[in-house]
Amino acid sequence: TRAGLKDPRRPGGSFIFAGPSGVGKTELSKALAEFLFGDEDALIMLDMSEFMEKHTVSRLFGSPPGYVGYEEGGQLTEKVRRKPFSVVLFDEVEKAHGDIFNSLLQILEDGRLTDAQGRVVDFKNTVIIMTTNLGTRDISKAVGLGFAKANDEESTYERMKV
Repeated sequence: TRAGLKDPRRPGGSFIFAGPSGVGKTELSKALAEFLFGDEDALIMLDMSEFMEKHTVSRLFGSPPGYVGYEEGGQLTEKVRRKPFSVVLFDEVEKAHGDIFNSLLQILEDGRLTDAQGRVVDFKNTVIIMTTNLGTRDISKAVGLGFAKANDEESTYERMKV
């Protein structure tokens, strides 16, 4: 962003941090918020396990007109609207309901999202981070790397292809 290399229509960056629990994915996000925006509170953290059901999707972007909580705005859209220079962390993104991914795609491609009240929320000054621990079980399986015996090389390659 500071170097002028980003697409002006998109967020400052979008990253997926993958790894097993406890390796520091969330801590890295906090440190990034502190470094980029000078404030650890610039981190907007959303635990996506809270948004697994279809009816919880409206909590992120706001309730539709006529529904309870319509005037309150969404947990994501309100926070970004009030603090546009922030790191947005979608923690354990794989647990989110499928409908959330359509909106996330719009944020990543267009750098904006329209909330339930019709207001356009600008994500161009945010950094989007998604964390996941999917696939870490496969990574943590014993696979010979580095100092593995030479004759193990072919069998390791065959296991990795599958």
